[in-house]
Amino acid sequence: MSSSKHDFCKLPKERAQVLSFIQQVLLFGCEMLGAKILAVTNQLCRLNRKMGDVSANMITAEMLREACETVRCSPMDVIKTPLIPWCQTTLPPHTSCNIHIKMENMQRTGSFKIRGVANQFGRRLKGDHFVTMSSGNYGKAFAFACKHYGFKGKVVMLENAPISRSELIKSLGVEVERVPTTQLMDVVNRCVQEDGMTFLHSIDDPDLIAGHSSLAFEILDVVPYPDVVVVCCGGGGLLSGVAAAIKLSGCKDTKIYGVEPEGACTMYKSFIEKKPVGMDAKSIALGLAPPFAGTLAYQLCQRYVEKIVLVSDEEIKSAVSTLYKAGLVVEPSGTAAFTAIINDKIPDIHQKNVVVILSGGNIGKDELNNFPD
Repeated sequence: MSSSKHDFCKLPKERAQVLSFIQQVLLFGCEMLGAKILAVTNQLCRLNRKMGDVSANMITAEMLREACETVRCSPMDVIKTPLIPWCQTTLPPHTSCNIHIKMENMQRTGSFKIRGVANQFGRRLKGDHFVTMSSGNYGKAFAFACKHYGFKGKVVMLENAPISRSELIKSLGVEVERVPTTQLMDVVNRCVQEDGMTFLHSIDDPDLIAGHSSLAFEILDVVPYPDVVVVCCGGGGLLSGVAAAIKLSGCKDTKIYGVEPEGACTMYKSFIEKKPVGMDAKSIALGLAPPFAGTLAYQLCQRYVEKIVLVSDEEIKSAVSTLYKAGLVVEPSGTAAFTAIINDKIPDIHQKNVVVILSGGNIGKDELNNFPD
């Protein structure tokens, strides 16, 4: 396979600055950077059009199946997580439909993100030196991948991020540089342009989206023709990958719903505006609160997703508690799809075969104390 297919990862200066800024906002919260978000989002969209970035048309069934095999064979041992019937859990009965729950909270590194990272790394040659900006689930998966592939890696992290997070990443053999907020972009740009590193990001990378689609193929192995699939949505990478895989596998009648927090509804707004838009996103579900909808993810969601529905932070909190009482540890972002189901946000599911994805379980005991009993 020609390496030119992945040349978009070698970012020129202007685009590297934009993507670095967006990654900073995405992973460390947009409140501190507020007024610049929409301007940066618009700049990225202009750059994407100018540079002829990939479109939804390049995401084919063959590409997704190939990515699924890459993830399945990854030396990182990505887990084929259980798909459990609701009726076989201790969750409160939900008798209106036949629901299966995909347990990505049991995934290696604690969330679905390892799937996309496994495909990103699996499709690059050894010897590269990678950099990313994260103090959350992506950084954890990135560090795990670097260790398994023997790559050099660097995570640029806010200096006031919890020490435990940087220590965990460093324990996996990846360099961590903690810097002030104002220096995050400068450090990443220096790594890309002066040190020749490749910047990996969780926004609009087709390899990342294709890797996430492996989750959908696992669903179809158990429920070949689901009527409804419900997926959380932040930047849209997981939702777009799952939706594309299901639709391109011949499930033309399956309805796929994305779920976003009310205070972080960039994809919902993008559907209304008919283009990717940004906002000052705020939610307890931090993993679903990027400042923009991904451009490629939006194109795929517009093509394959039925609708985006919204849930409140209070509903999310209650869902975290409900799952915990049933013995399921799920972070707020990971509960979004479940939250939509128990609050009757998904239409026309009576007597239907429904799949709900719990996307992650990275939540500490101290955080669980903030949720109702």
